[in-house]
Amino acid sequence: MTTLTERLGEPVCGMTWGWVGTRGTWATPDAAASMAAMADHAVSWTAIAYAANQATAFSTEIPFDAEPTVTDDEIVWAIREAKRLGMKVVLKPVVNCADGTWRAHIGFFDRDVPNEPSWSDWFASYREFILHSARIAEAEGVEMFCIGCEMVRADGQEVHWRRLVSEVRGVYSGLVTYNCDKYQEGHVTWWDAVDVISSSGYYPIDTWEAHLDRIERVVAASGKPFLFMEVGCPSRTGSAELPNDWALPGAASGHEQLRYYRAMFEACSTRPWVGGFVLWDWPAALYAVEDAAANDDYCPYGKPAGAYLREVYTAMQKQGASA
Repeated sequence: MTTLTERLGEPVCGMTWGWVGTRGTWATPDAAASMAAMADHAVSWTAIAYAANQATAFSTEIPFDAEPTVTDDEIVWAIREAKRLGMKVVLKPVVNCADGTWRAHIGFFDRDVPNEPSWSDWFASYREFILHSARIAEAEGVEMFCIGCEMVRADGQEVHWRRLVSEVRGVYSGLVTYNCDKYQEGHVTWWDAVDVISSSGYYPIDTWEAHLDRIERVVAASGKPFLFMEVGCPSRTGSAELPNDWALPGAASGHEQLRYYRAMFEACSTRPWVGGFVLWDWPAALYAVEDAAANDDYCPYGKPAGAYLREVYTAMQKQGASA
């Protein structure tokens, strides 16, 4: 099996930028300063991520050109700014529910029923959103395109996903991936359709080895390269045990985030099939560095984990260059 590092000639030392892609927050001096600060942490890849909102988990219309989603011009600006700073890009369009329901719960009857919302209706709208984004990715020379993120209930719609991947390949020539949710790596039945397996690795700090053992079996069986398209931990007490819970009560703690980063990177360092990381996440509107100690979110800027990240990514890039 060819690893992603071997295929790319480098590891993916990445960070997600700009989430959730709110109109008016990209293509500004503050956004440019934020992206430059991210690149200064030895980040060589960025996932430019933005969401389009459907009304509820049972809606079938995704108005991706409507507010609050960023405009095409803003997306193009972010891609070009990242490339100007020397980073490679994963373009990552995502669907959210405006009522706050997590996208993993978007779902319909297994079989289409007349006069009921259906998977066919939903995928027809989702297809337009994803193909529109894929055309931007192709025009701007984006290196990787992510066709979906953490769509747990939708994962089982294999026929629809295969059709969508095929249509994406008709307009986009780069690497195609799908970002499954944590614990779902072994449940996606259509990994052979994409170029790269990716997942959200929000695993409790003391479970990394067991989950890597499990994911390794999936990767070996698929013959596909792998990376963590999302992974990270808030800088908040208790978050190392529940890194996916962004609302977990707790005091701000840079040490907690650093502790998680160390465990994650050390566990993955012995697994050459892990082709890299796209950490969660770096905002378009970055807080002041003097406020970092009080910030309890995922961004490592100005925190102990930020300095550690720069060291790890620099070492990974040197090792990749010498391989």
